[in-house]
Amino acid sequence: MPNPYLPNWEYIPDGEPHVFGERVYVYGSHDRVDSEHFCDFKLKVWSASIDDLDHWKCHGDIFRTRPGGGRPADADWSERELYAPDVVEKDGKYYLYAYIVDSKGCVAVSDKPEGPFKLLSQYQYNIPEHYDDGTFIDPGVLVDDDGRVYVYCGFEGSYMCEMNPDNMYEVLDGTYQTDIIPVEEPFRFFEACSPRKVGNTYYLIYSPKTGSRLAYATSSSPAGPFTYRGYIIDNGVDFPGGNNHGSICQINGQWYIFYHRMTNSSIMSRRGCVERIEILPDGSIPTVEMTSLGFSQSLNPYETTLADTACVLKSGALITELDLFTRIITNITDGCVMGWKYYDFGEDYTNEDILFAAKLLPRGCHGRIRICIDNETEEIGSVEFFHNSAEARGKVKNVTGTHAVYLIAESGYTSWAKNSFQGRQLFDLISFVFCK
Repeated sequence: MPNPYLPNWEYIPDGEPHVFGERVYVYGSHDRVDSEHFCDFKLKVWSASIDDLDHWKCHGDIFRTRPGGGRPADADWSERELYAPDVVEKDGKYYLYAYIVDSKGCVAVSDKPEGPFKLLSQYQYNIPEHYDDGTFIDPGVLVDDDGRVYVYCGFEGSYMCEMNPDNMYEVLDGTYQTDIIPVEEPFRFFEACSPRKVGNTYYLIYSPKTGSRLAYATSSSPAGPFTYRGYIIDNGVDFPGGNNHGSICQINGQWYIFYHRMTNSSIMSRRGCVERIEILPDGSIPTVEMTSLGFSQSLNPYETTLADTACVLKSGALITELDLFTRIITNITDGCVMGWKYYDFGEDYTNEDILFAAKLLPRGCHGRIRICIDNETEEIGSVEFFHNSAEARGKVKNVTGTHAVYLIAESGYTSWAKNSFQGRQLFDLISFVFCK
């Protein structure tokens, strides 16, 4: 399943992945296609079998601050948006930690990881000068091997506390601690705490001041001190970047980083993505690039590639939703670069050229699309597009092995009139395919 890994119409940012039993569950915020605000008034959960990460199941709404979808509101003290939840299992029950904008946060419980969750309580604590007055922004929760429970939160400053494991919502006196991740260099904490324990090492994945990155720090204790180790991924490299929030998860022996990317030219319209990562013996996690792979080992160039799986968009090109079925790359002007990583072309080499075809929405312009592999200069061919044609096709050089594919749009206007077409949209891209 390529990125984004959930169905194209779903917008789940801030993903917190957890394996419970034989399934992996992703809990996150819920964005809307065309919104002036972050997130929604409901939380949803998706899951997949650990043996089949290509097919995800939606379990519907699990918590709401406003009635809808055939169920009442679960919180009666606020109708504000729900951000970035987390869920943990303890003693056979599943606990949802919810952040409600500008309002007291809360804990809910379910007998099943997919919910629905029933309200337990708002957070209970005795902290005279609590950092955010009890909202517990973007809670990340860790149940340690000894049964102790820790919550990590923060926006432009981090804090943590230990919860009473007997009720899961009461902060234990004397455990509240601020600046668990410093705001100074090199940590530069901003938001999005997510704790994990790997072996005997405690990890905090978070978003630093750069915003588009997911960084991490490690410690031998859940209360720190934490050591900055670097960053795992940056969603703004050669792509329209924005905030980032996610975490790591091991599924069938393979580690992944879950994160999100922007669509619809908005930081309030985000879709979940995932990349394979390694955790080395010294506990470090090498930085990985954004790809189109998702859970796939490679992409098949001989199957249709949808435009919205692009992981490289340069010079203003962006992904947007036309309707429930169609997401395109639009704002394609002269010199725009679009890229997908990585395709396995196989080892069946012949001297014969192969066919490349792209499905377009014409914009009344003509020009060509250069097809390159591995970088933006290694061209294997080009195809012309026309002002009134929904398809561009032509022969390109046959290649073997694994490669990134880049499409580079070029205007066909070369005369004195070229300047009048500067910045004009050339076409919209729907999909493309290689044909042997």
